[in-house]
Amino acid sequence: MLEVKLFGIRFENPLILASGVVDMTPELLRRAHNEGAGGVVTKSIGKEPRKGYDNPTIVELPYGLINAMGLPNPGWEAFLNEFIDERFDFPVIVSIFGGTPEEFAFLAEKLEPVADAFELNLSCPHAKGYGMEIGQDPKNVYEVVKAVKDVTDKPVIAKLTPNVNDITKLGLAAERGGADGVSAINTVKAIAIDIYAKRPILSNKVGGYSGPGIKPIALRAVYDLAKVLDIPVIGIGGITSWRDAVEFLLAGASALQIGTAVYLRGFKVFKEISNGIIEYLKEEGFSSIRDIIGLALKV
Repeated sequence: MLEVKLFGIRFENPLILASGVVDMTPELLRRAHNEGAGGVVTKSIGKEPRKGYDNPTIVELPYGLINAMGLPNPGWEAFLNEFIDERFDFPVIVSIFGGTPEEFAFLAEKLEPVADAFELNLSCPHAKGYGMEIGQDPKNVYEVVKAVKDVTDKPVIAKLTPNVNDITKLGLAAERGGADGVSAINTVKAIAIDIYAKRPILSNKVGGYSGPGIKPIALRAVYDLAKVLDIPVIGIGGITSWRDAVEFLLAGASALQIGTAVYLRGFKVFKEISNGIIEYLKEEGFSSIRDIIGLALKV
């Protein structure tokens, strides 16, 4: 009932662990799957190891989180060495980031042996020279996607930033570049201030806001993208309940990534949301999740 097929890859259900939520070990990725995730996205991997920003890197708010981790990762060689001999019975999407199209292409070539698909991080709002600074320009999005598609046959997903006037321009650029899908949205650029210290709380000052507070923004982005794109849209942003998940599916999302809810409540959210979707489908007389994808676009 919940099985979906994206880019020729089978997912047991449409709920995918979002990038950057848990420590990146094969064991934790397996645990996410065992507890209900249909697939996983790794933390973003770059050419060189990155320590990330100093603490504090996360601020908890009533309706979500602001984080500025700084893209910490072990670098492509250490990641490849850790994962090269691992075998997974679920899809593993490798997230990569770079400062140029050539860096993205380099990483895709090197990491192809351990990836079922690639997600291109074109949207991190707090890493200077990466992410959003590249991904706000449709021309850059096109060039990065095309460069990666030129070197790999694996499916390529462009992760888009909401920090632009019109996200559909980015989605269309990704599609023209050959992307097999897009994921939307990444976090919204944000800040929190300690009123007693009288300074920003995060060491990087500015971070990315995620969680329930951004759900309407993410839902609108998915809705707009699904109306204009011929490739699948993966919805991300504030999904914490089965009702949230159904909204994104009705808005045109073919699959969903869950991040902040996992951070706050643990892996149990995957089964909770899956069970809720199943009950909804039964109550509404649908036999498959495919029957509801994009229904809200038709009215």
